[in-house]
Amino acid sequence: MRVSRELSKKLIIGVMLTPAVVVAVLFLAVPAALTILISLTELDYRFKWIWCGLNNYARLLTDPTTRLVVQATVIYVAGTLAFNTLWGLCLALLSTHVHDALGTFMRAAWLLPRVLPSVVWAMLMMWIFSPLDTGFLNSLIISMGGQPVPWTFRYYWPFLFVVNGFIGSSLSAIIFSSAIKSIPPDYIIAAKVDGASSFTIITRIILPMIKWHIAFFVAYNTLSLLASFEYILLTLNGGPGYYTTEVMILRAYHLAFGQYMVAMDFGYAATYVTILLVVGLVLSIAYWRVFRLRRLMIEPKLE
Repeated sequence: MRVSRELSKKLIIGVMLTPAVVVAVLFLAVPAALTILISLTELDYRFKWIWCGLNNYARLLTDPTTRLVVQATVIYVAGTLAFNTLWGLCLALLSTHVHDALGTFMRAAWLLPRVLPSVVWAMLMMWIFSPLDTGFLNSLIISMGGQPVPWTFRYYWPFLFVVNGFIGSSLSAIIFSSAIKSIPPDYIIAAKVDGASSFTIITRIILPMIKWHIAFFVAYNTLSLLASFEYILLTLNGGPGYYTTEVMILRAYHLAFGQYMVAMDFGYAATYVTILLVVGLVLSIAYWRVFRLRRLMIEPKLE
């Protein structure tokens, strides 16, 4: 009887997991395998599978633009991740330490950049930070007697951190504020009774109790940013200058789809994507071990 119950339980689990497994295989495993295969070919606009082995990887190592692209990717991922995490944490702390109605309004208002169409948001930010005299910030500076600032030419990385960060920090703010609200209020009340300051409560109670949520967001957002190029494409398109903000995934897009048909190089573009797949896998394993994310999946003990 016990064996049949365990078998039935495993059968039910298998049936419930089947749709997710099918989706993962069709839309994750198969495309990843095809990408790796394409990286071993000279596939171009003619769509002829001419096998070339590891020639594309050798070409990537000797390509003078590779160092610039990798450097831009590291700066973009690290800078945007820091902005998303820290600013989202500040928003969560601020919105949970004011009246509930005001805090809810703040989080809802911060979601506006996320729900706006990408093109609209990119055009809005380009107008605000335009290097021309007609840009929003430069108009204010000129009206106060100052000189216009070439924002997108001189401060292109901070510009991209802000453009992408306003999107990413809305998600982190919701995650972190939900985690803060789940903290039993008795801890906060007891700390205040003992005379603890707000800074002490944040650093000694709140941050330690939401560390798993921070770890999850850092891991998730890192992998997401490796495949993110939408707002770079819509604003600076890899510039200004020579591959200044050209990240790896944007480089792959330009090689495969961003040029004239005769210049399309799907094989070489797939090489960049394959490298990103490997980097994402390595980072996933590293985050899994460093942050001990497996503990989030352990069943809570009932007392």
